[in-house]
Amino acid sequence: MIPEFFIEDLLRRTDIVELIDTYVHLKKAGANYAACCPFHNEKTPSFTVSPDKQFYHCFGCGAHGTAIGFLMEYSGLGYVEAIRELAARLGLPVPEDSSAPRDGPRMQALTEIMARAAEYYYEQLKHCETAIAYLKRRGVSGEIAREFGIGYAPDGWQNLASAFADYSLSGLQQVGLVLRNEQGRLYDRFRDRVMFPIMNPKREIIAFGGRVLGDGEPKYLNSPETPLFEKGREIFGLPQARQSLREKNTAIVVEGYMDVVALAQHGIGNAVATLGTATTAAHAQKLLRQVDRLVFCFDGDAAGRKAGWRALENSLDILPEQKTIGFVFLPESEDPDSFVRAQGAEAFERLVGDAVPLSEFLMKELASHCDMTTAEGRAQLVAEAKPLLGRLRTPLLRLQIVKRLAEASGFSQAEVERLCELQPVAQRPPARSPRQAPSLLRRLLRLLLQKPELARGVPLEALPAHSEEARAIAKLCKVMQESGDPEHAVLMERLRGSEEEPVLREAAAELMRHALVDEDIDTEFSGAIRQLQESERKRVFAQLQGKVAKLGVSGLSGDEKAHYLQMLARPSVEQ
Repeated sequence: MIPEFFIEDLLRRTDIVELIDTYVHLKKAGANYAACCPFHNEKTPSFTVSPDKQFYHCFGCGAHGTAIGFLMEYSGLGYVEAIRELAARLGLPVPEDSSAPRDGPRMQALTEIMARAAEYYYEQLKHCETAIAYLKRRGVSGEIAREFGIGYAPDGWQNLASAFADYSLSGLQQVGLVLRNEQGRLYDRFRDRVMFPIMNPKREIIAFGGRVLGDGEPKYLNSPETPLFEKGREIFGLPQARQSLREKNTAIVVEGYMDVVALAQHGIGNAVATLGTATTAAHAQKLLRQVDRLVFCFDGDAAGRKAGWRALENSLDILPEQKTIGFVFLPESEDPDSFVRAQGAEAFERLVGDAVPLSEFLMKELASHCDMTTAEGRAQLVAEAKPLLGRLRTPLLRLQIVKRLAEASGFSQAEVERLCELQPVAQRPPARSPRQAPSLLRRLLRLLLQKPELARGVPLEALPAHSEEARAIAKLCKVMQESGDPEHAVLMERLRGSEEEPVLREAAAELMRHALVDEDIDTEFSGAIRQLQESERKRVFAQLQGKVAKLGVSGLSGDEKAHYLQMLARPSVEQ
């Protein structure tokens, strides 16, 4: 676990303008900087970066965050990976807690071994007519081969000895390039195979996939899991697809390396592949950080549908609101490689455009296991849907599926929700504060974000209930109390993942568009607090008046009676 103090220090040392400008060309725009958003297509710049707040926001698509958030969204890095990337840019070692090994130098050495091996395989491809002929038959051009770093591992037992001065180097075994047999003899893992380097988001090579040229088995051989490579998290072709993913806002997940390469060869650059394993929640989450739509493309046979179902199951827990998942099942005996070569890119793009939505695939698959002509079968449908609905975190999509289940099963919507033990989504919203309160609270929230130290002067007991802004103010004040006066970026990072984060980020984005004048902040804050306290006094007075109307003054407790009489004497309370 990375200590919190280090993350905060990292954010203080990082200039978000300098960071983002290395990826997107920024232009000065008043107090801020602007550019066309890197996360969606636009012609007029709406992507704004604040050097004062160390925060970015796109007024077109809503993307926003700190330097850490930018690296996560732009490069598809995880939270810890983004922190490590920022630290590396500043030349800072990342401290770990006492239970975590400090193995940065070792990891770097292993990465250098993989890079050297990739160079060797790439050079060997030029000298193997059989491998070149295979790639030509599959329609792979020299340009695409270079883009993906495709190489060739020669036949033979110790070819890597010519690439490394010390073939017995322990790192070669740690990354899975060299094995040791029972007799203690070392030998190459990959032999007579076309080699596909697997890269992390920083384009560092972390593993290989090798496709046999002859009739040997296995047809595809992957690197084992190593300190560099965890196959349940990594995605083949992601660095090469990054630009196309931004342009199309859709990621196509296929099963094989050659599927990705063939689609790229035909101009479909937003395809990626999992690495000889079913799609995991980590795979889906990594992709949905970068695009709004995920399409799984599988063969149309039973195995393909089974793979599709596993992808659906593993995506339910992490599917965010306003993101979609679809499924394409190709005709039997076809895969994306053969299909695009036979039918062309336009035909494949049409299939992706018409992908079966997750809700429809889920309903059809569940219904295919049930006899929908019988009461028992319809009851079974709801029973099988129950664990899946319980995992779905998108209320609106869940509500749509519940409605379809109700139609198909003959139960009412309320009965389906009760049988599946779901909290009803369509509830009457809680009573809101008086009409002026939201605007007052939003103004107060903006003042606190502009000058966080003001949080010490907020009377939390005066905040109204049933208000998102009030909860956000209370959360902000709590964080301030616990951590002193953190800078804006540190404050927003502290609030990452909280229920109040969306409201706080909206208010921060409003500040970027309409900054408050520093000289007026204290005066405006004092006025807002007076209004807040006066609103609370009126609410309490109205509550006491209601009690008096029902029970009389004698129905009040001693404290309530004293409070009531005191408030009656106040000219500011409307009577």
